[in-house]
Amino acid sequence: MHSNQTLKEYIGGRSCAILGLGVSNLPLAKLLSEWGISLTVYDKKTPEMLGEAALSLREAGVHFVSGEDCFAHPEGELIFRSPGIRPDRPGLLQAAENGGELTGEVALFLGLTPAKTFGITGSDGKTTSTTLTGLFLKAEAERQKIGTVFVGGNIGTPLLTKLDEMTEQDSAVLELSSFQLMDLTHAPTFVALTNISPNHLDWHRGMEEYIAAKRQIVGENTLRLVTNLENQAAAEIGREIAKEGGREVIFFTSKRSHPEEFAPDCPKGCSVLYERDGEILLYDGACEKPLLKTARIRVPGRHNIENFMTAMGLTLGLVDPAVYGAVADTFTGVEHRLEFVRELDSVTYYNSSIDSSPTRTAAALSALKGRDIVVICGGYDKKIPYEPLAESLCETVRAVVLTGATAGKIRDALERCPAYDPSVLTVVTEEDFADAVSRARSLARPGGCVLLSPASASFDRFDNFAERGEYFKTLVRGF
Repeated sequence: MHSNQTLKEYIGGRSCAILGLGVSNLPLAKLLSEWGISLTVYDKKTPEMLGEAALSLREAGVHFVSGEDCFAHPEGELIFRSPGIRPDRPGLLQAAENGGELTGEVALFLGLTPAKTFGITGSDGKTTSTTLTGLFLKAEAERQKIGTVFVGGNIGTPLLTKLDEMTEQDSAVLELSSFQLMDLTHAPTFVALTNISPNHLDWHRGMEEYIAAKRQIVGENTLRLVTNLENQAAAEIGREIAKEGGREVIFFTSKRSHPEEFAPDCPKGCSVLYERDGEILLYDGACEKPLLKTARIRVPGRHNIENFMTAMGLTLGLVDPAVYGAVADTFTGVEHRLEFVRELDSVTYYNSSIDSSPTRTAAALSALKGRDIVVICGGYDKKIPYEPLAESLCETVRAVVLTGATAGKIRDALERCPAYDPSVLTVVTEEDFADAVSRARSLARPGGCVLLSPASASFDRFDNFAERGEYFKTLVRGF
């Protein structure tokens, strides 16, 4: 594999298999079909259940293997794994022993693209940090009138099918999940690890494996790591990489504001991004350099200052610093992330459906702190603890409307929380999502807000967080 090969050249005449026809693999399946490549799609759902796109592929000659045990014996010389399928399934290991090459859309893209690559992972903040990194690089490309910026991975368009459009003057920015990182063999050049907290423990075999997957974002070809000094697991990885040498490590902190405060925790040679007196500064070990007035950041919350620091760390020296202010002046946030929906009867409605973990919800609540908040929580159970969420809810909101598969777990965590006072915090449960939204409206007071921040994934009722957020917005706009 080398970066001047086209995708078609790399595949050659090999037979291909795709495991899981999800968002990341559907464009690839279409492309392979158009090229006349021998292709088999393995998916638990039948083509009829998968919909029109799958039926069109079948009509074009793509073979489908369906059913609960469809991944037991995959066959193909080149096998593409969907991120949600564990790479250590017995069927995949057997396929590799039989000579099949196991890869994924992201892994193969990173090995072949000639573009500069930027990868962002973490438990929280990935999407906003990825979006900002793309905006910074696009603004610089427009300023210099050189290159194109592609944004994808776990966000937006899968980039493998865009591979043949890219040149060395381009940049590719990827949001990367732990699922995509599990068996990554070629890492991005510039990487960020925003933080690590319990997540996806319904899929990973424990926190040790989850942390190890996140660590995979740093590879032999990585030149720079940006990470969070205030997150223990992420900071330990950063210090480990710094001590190995050969790579630039940039930490960021939103809790410390002077070099003497953070220097003891940073190995020699590392730089630090931090805030003091309303300004984001860079300390390179010798002097401080101002980069951005935080008053220019339009999205609320301390976590968004951290997201800006992450994206700034990734692009330091690659863009004109004036770009940071120009983007901050116009960036109003990512859809489904503290997204303003409407104001009705003096109540403001926010859609933060992307908040699929307790730490994300805590960040959203912190951004709205001081408001009279009614929050809607609950969804698919990722087997993560809700005690930290209970503390945050007791400290910041007036009412909680619970719904979805995790409603009972969140209620139990609340009732066990020492700070819980039922005379102060109203907690109700509504089985139906639409009923939960209506109940939140009835509990809201003029001057306050209703926030959808589930602290859980969406898969108990929706295909993804975007579908959940769109349904919430439809309900709210229909009031």
